[in-house]
Amino acid sequence: MSRRRRFRLTMPLIVSAALGSFVGILMPYGAVPRHRVDLPLPVLEEEPEKPPMQHLEPPEEPVEVAAPATTTTPKASGPCPETMQLVEGSFCTGLAHTCKRYIDERMDRCGEFLPQSRCLGKQLPMRFCIDQYEYPNRLGEKPLLGVTWLEANKLCEAQGKRLCTADEWTFACEGQGGVPYPYGYSRDKDACNIDKPYIYPNDAAYANPQTREAEIARLDQREPSGAREACVSPFGVFDMTGNVDEWVLLERGSLQHPPYKSALKGGYWGPVRNRCRPITATHNPWHSGYQIGLRCCLDPEPSIDQSEGDG
Repeated sequence: MSRRRRFRLTMPLIVSAALGSFVGILMPYGAVPRHRVDLPLPVLEEEPEKPPMQHLEPPEEPVEVAAPATTTTPKASGPCPETMQLVEGSFCTGLAHTCKRYIDERMDRCGEFLPQSRCLGKQLPMRFCIDQYEYPNRLGEKPLLGVTWLEANKLCEAQGKRLCTADEWTFACEGQGGVPYPYGYSRDKDACNIDKPYIYPNDAAYANPQTREAEIARLDQREPSGAREACVSPFGVFDMTGNVDEWVLLERGSLQHPPYKSALKGGYWGPVRNRCRPITATHNPWHSGYQIGLRCCLDPEPSIDQSEGDG
């Protein structure tokens, strides 16, 4: 038997691009991959078996979401308002991680990655502000649930902000080093609100306005924003993985068909991927789910160097 046939493959390489997750060739421990990237996998739902109900047509009377009491964003002395973090640096559009130990390979839940990240894509400069916590961005308050992407846009606009792009959200989560989890390379159910037991939703109860609130309460396992001090990204942003799914703008997406512009990042409290790179782009803009919330972004004030350059 040739050496090539005796060669045993033992460890999968995960290559994550800006649009969803990709799986590269299987590779032995410590070997250098050939950087061949397979076709993108179908975008996985952030649900173990049964996703929450999705409306196939826009509702005739969209649900109105009340604007927050304060529609102006308090300013800080720095480039970002208070309760927002500045994210600045170089973002890699295609990142490679090697999963050393899977918890659930079918659901792409990796327990531990090799402690290295390799950029296989382009480097894009980024500079933006992002909410430190999930909407309404208040420490110690539980994040909002059950909003559509359209409603999420309005809530951010009411504060003079906007939804984060998918790339912005990813960079704020993984940092300049490109870690798979905001806290590092090993999955930690104690660091963030993840891996709680899955409760099957009652789609009919959620779709009915008279029983929807009670159904959300039955399924709800979120925690107050900032409750877990270890669940913080390298840029100082909390709860980016777990707690609630977060709407983002997938600029390369569509409003009419998947992959949609209305995309979700981070996963929620259940046993799902809960990493920085994966994205779910299979829900239309008027879809809502019992586990879905949001976070807002904002263009920062120009830096001193930028101001001088403009002059």
